[in-house]
Amino acid sequence: MRQSFEEAADRSFASRHLPRLRAELDKQGLDGLIVPHEDEHQNEYLPEANERLAWVSGFTGSAGAAVVMKDRAAIFTDGRYTVQVRDQVDPAFFEYLDLVEGGPPAFIEGQAKGAVIGYDPRLHSPTALAHLTRAAQKAGATLKAVEANPIDLAWATDRPAQPQAPVVPHPDDLSGESSESKRHRIGRMIADAGADAAVLTAPSSLAWLFNVRGGDVIRTPLPLGQAIVDKDGHARLFLDPAKVTDGLATWLGNEVALQVPSALPAALQALKGQAVLIDPAQSSAWYFDELERAGAQVVRGADPCILPRSAKNEVEIEGSRQAHIRDGAALSNFLHWVATTAQDDLPTEDEVVTVLEGFREATGTLKDLSFDTIAGAGPNGALPHYRPVRRTIRRVEEGSLLLVDGGGQYLDGTTDVTRTMAIGTPTDEQKNRFTRVLKGHIALSVVRFPPGTTGTQLDVLARLPLWMAGLDYDHGTGHGVGSYLGVHEGPQRIAKAANTQPLLPGMILSNEPGYYKEGHWGIRIENLQVVTAAAPIEGGERPMLGFETLTMAPIDRRLIEVGLLSDAERAWMDAYHAEVLAKVGPLMDGEARAWLETACAPL
Repeated sequence: MRQSFEEAADRSFASRHLPRLRAELDKQGLDGLIVPHEDEHQNEYLPEANERLAWVSGFTGSAGAAVVMKDRAAIFTDGRYTVQVRDQVDPAFFEYLDLVEGGPPAFIEGQAKGAVIGYDPRLHSPTALAHLTRAAQKAGATLKAVEANPIDLAWATDRPAQPQAPVVPHPDDLSGESSESKRHRIGRMIADAGADAAVLTAPSSLAWLFNVRGGDVIRTPLPLGQAIVDKDGHARLFLDPAKVTDGLATWLGNEVALQVPSALPAALQALKGQAVLIDPAQSSAWYFDELERAGAQVVRGADPCILPRSAKNEVEIEGSRQAHIRDGAALSNFLHWVATTAQDDLPTEDEVVTVLEGFREATGTLKDLSFDTIAGAGPNGALPHYRPVRRTIRRVEEGSLLLVDGGGQYLDGTTDVTRTMAIGTPTDEQKNRFTRVLKGHIALSVVRFPPGTTGTQLDVLARLPLWMAGLDYDHGTGHGVGSYLGVHEGPQRIAKAANTQPLLPGMILSNEPGYYKEGHWGIRIENLQVVTAAAPIEGGERPMLGFETLTMAPIDRRLIEVGLLSDAERAWMDAYHAEVLAKVGPLMDGEARAWLETACAPL
């Protein structure tokens, strides 16, 4: 598990592991090595055995990269991990650089003149590799594909085994569509793309297409493997036999052949002369190299499972509703604890995390968290996506704010919710900023928009109340969420950055505007919501789409400056709280239930 690796990681990793890695670089005649965070499946969260970046540096964040040279090394992270990377990585061995502004390509272009830089083609997508290749050409450097990853060789003696979690059926009454139906639908899409077959390497696509779930990746119920799907809907699924549970072959049916991973290279070679669809953003360069060597016609295109997976069916949407009600009860019990016990005890951030996770576990239906819980007290809350790590842990303080972002994986849905809470009496400034964030959140909840609208076109709605006060936030407003799959799922997104994917009915997205006062406190309000067909608008001339809110948990009334809200915004707030009380209230009792009634009272 990634969590156990993280607990073991410390600043000594670089001093202990860099010499071992550099010895392997010398053996292979390399001047350096590119170390991405991603593994062979381009996962966001990794099994312990694939935490190569963490092994060499000690950094355990979910996004990053490093370049290790003979005499220096650099680690690249984005703004989410500014604190964490400094806590975990020794600056005596690694220079801290920005992943977004330049990243490894800029480092190679400026710092690797004439060098021979190794890379593992199994870990880089063709798109990412193209950027690195251009940078190397500008530097007069050479990129060299390695047969054996130098990190794997250096790590060989104490590297954990690859995960072998059981792969189990995900029943049709939870998935809403049989695997056979999905495979034939995907087969038609493959044919429409002008291909004879498709190679799938994204674990989420395997889980969705074959209606299975696994446990190879922490925080996401994914099985690691690959598949080749023919245009007639027949498929070969490559899984470690140790993962194959009794009855899985029967569940998959006669049109799916289970094969061992070692058979994959030969299966790719057998595609000679065929047109093969493969996604350059999802699959590593190794697959493209193998298909080209086999003499297949490579058809570059999106993984055909991505869009159907993102547009949830009615069974999945109803499952998400029910998961959010149970999760909302757990979260409401936690919010009651914050509003009472925590106000006097002033717990530490890690204690806050333990309490929230305990309430989720108490539901009896939690399979895993959907990501590591974020709890930011005071100044730490001003770091978007901060998470308590060792020396950074703070105690909740009177007069400040507590920002908590967490979620759960349930068989019927995946949750992700953020609440910001006042500790003691909030200041006028805190209430003003919170209410502006709330106004943006409400705007994105009630908007109606015509089919064909993208998340990019809606993003401004969430920011406008902040912009009008000269304020903003530096992260996206919404990401896609899976159905008992990844908490981050594309292609849907709401952000300033251009995104050409229209929002479709059934897509689940987060709605999470925020505001962060550096060095003081942070605010974020996050609900999940699903795209639906909107009710006809009186006098309207076109059909419209809208959002249905899924998350059910109260928003801290003490932080709302009611005078800043319009009548319509107040009506939305009261209606939302009434719905929370009606749906979550029956799952709570005692003092917590009484508190919920007060927390959800009309403004």
